[in-house]
Amino acid sequence: MGKRDNRVAYLNPIAAARARGPAPNTGTTIQDYLSRPRPSWEEVKEQLEKKKKGSRALADFEDRMNERWKKELEKNREKVLGGGEKKEKEKEKKEKKKKEKKKSSRHSSSSSSSSSSSDSSSSSPSDSEDDDDKKNMKKKKKRKRSCARRASDDTDTESETDSRESSKKKRKKMDGEKVKDEKDGRRKRKADRSHSESSDESDVDRDVEPKKKKHSSEEKDKITDKSKKKKKKKKHKKHSRKKKRKTSGSELD
Repeated sequence: MGKRDNRVAYLNPIAAARARGPAPNTGTTIQDYLSRPRPSWEEVKEQLEKKKKGSRALADFEDRMNERWKKELEKNREKVLGGGEKKEKEKEKKEKKKKEKKKSSRHSSSSSSSSSSSDSSSSSPSDSEDDDDKKNMKKKKKRKRSCARRASDDTDTESETDSRESSKKKRKKMDGEKVKDEKDGRRKRKADRSHSESSDESDVDRDVEPKKKKHSSEEKDKITDKSKKKKKKKKHKKHSRKKKRKTSGSELD
C-alpha cells in the first residue's frame, strides 16, 4: 500500500489579495476622521462665554431664591413674635364693634329703615370677624398639630437611636462574652491536655519502675547464682587436688 498524497496547493496571500482588488468602503476611514469639520478658535471662545453666562444665571437664580426665603422667614418670625400684639389689636377691634352695635341699637328706635340698614351693615362686619376668628383658630390648631407631630417624630427618632445604641452595646457585650468563653475553653483544654500528658507520663513511669525492679532482682539472682557456681567449682577443685595427693602418697608407699 502506498502513502496518501496529503500535499496542498500553496497560495500567496498577497497575490490573492491583489487579484481580488481593493476592498469596498464599509465605514469611516482614518482619512475621514482627520478631515472632519473642526470649530475655529472664535467659536470655541463663544462656547466658553456661553457656559460662563449659564453659570452666572444659575448664581442669580440662587440669590433670588435666597432672598425669597429670607423674606418668608422674616414674615414667620413677625407672626410668631407678634402673636400677642395681634391678639391685643383683635380685642380692641371687638370692643369697638360692640360699642358700634350698641349705638346702632339706640338709633333703631328713631327709624325702622335706618335700623334695618344699620343692622345689615353691622351684621356684615360681624360675620367677617367671625370668619376671621375661625380661620385664625384653625391655623392655630394646625400649628399645634404640626408641632405635636414634630415632637412625636423627634421622640420616635430618639427612641430608635437609643434602641440601636443599646442593641449595639448588647452585641458588643455578647461578642466579648463569647471571646472570653472561647479563651476560657482553650485554657481548660490546654490544662486538660497537660494534665492528661502528665498522668500518662506518671503511668508510664509507674509501669517502668516495677519492670526495673524485676530486672534488678533478676540480675541480682543471676549474680548470686554465678557466685555460688564459682564457689562450688573452687570446692570441687580443692577436693580433687586432695584426692590426687592422697593417691600419689599411697602409690609412693
